[in-house]
Amino acid sequence: MANYWTYKNTSNELTRNLARWYNKVDEMDGGQFRTVTETFRNHYDTILNYFINRSTNAGAESFNAKVKAFRSQFRGVTDIPFFLFRLSKLCA
Repeated sequence: MANYWTYKNTSNELTRNLARWYNKVDEMDGGQFRTVTETFRNHYDTILNYFINRSTNAGAESFNAKVKAFRSQFRGVTDIPFFLFRLSKLCA
């Protein structure tokens, strides 16, 4: 599949390549991969954006994981302003 996904492709080429991939998967056995192809169709713009700009939301996901870990560490905190202060220092 490496030949389908190169960052040098234009948006139109990527769109065609993705459509070809859908067709190949449907030809193989659409039943088993139907969930996968539907997921790809639902996130079509995001997938193409990655191959065009090489950008993901990994930074946001990492930040969210840090906030969740910090929150779980300080359950039952009653001093909300101090909690937010500590959170801002952690993530700054």
